[in-house]
Amino acid sequence: MERVCFQLQVRPDRLEEYAERHAAVWPAMLEALRDAGWRNYSLFLRPDGLLIGYVEVAGTLAEAQAAMAATDVNARWQAEMGAFFVDLEGAAPDTGFVRLDEVFHLEDQLAAADLPTRTPTPAGTPAAPTDPTTRRTEGEPA
Repeated sequence: MERVCFQLQVRPDRLEEYAERHAAVWPAMLEALRDAGWRNYSLFLRPDGLLIGYVEVAGTLAEAQAAMAATDVNARWQAEMGAFFVDLEGAAPDTGFVRLDEVFHLEDQLAAADLPTRTPTPAGTPAAPTDPTTRRTEGEPA
């Protein structure tokens, strides 16, 4: 599994329409993304048009992109979405983005430090204290 974060710049005069299009993505596009191994895919849009995307892919990003490129629905979607972005220099949005380097991932560092992960507690519920000699939370199995 590969985690990918990327950025694009949406044209300021197209922000509202871009958000509207993503509020109701074509069902065939949703199915294609799912079937191509795209998971936990989110887009975040700043008021100035900076778009940040995050996706986890089953294999590699190149494999996930190739799977999408093999679908007719993706070709149609990319053709329509291309007009929303600046600085793509002829590339489709799904290949013309700037990829960001991952510099921190909590679960990876917890595992490297041999620290347990925990199930989140409901908001306002204090977490159980940790025993510093064992690095376990009280009540956590040894």
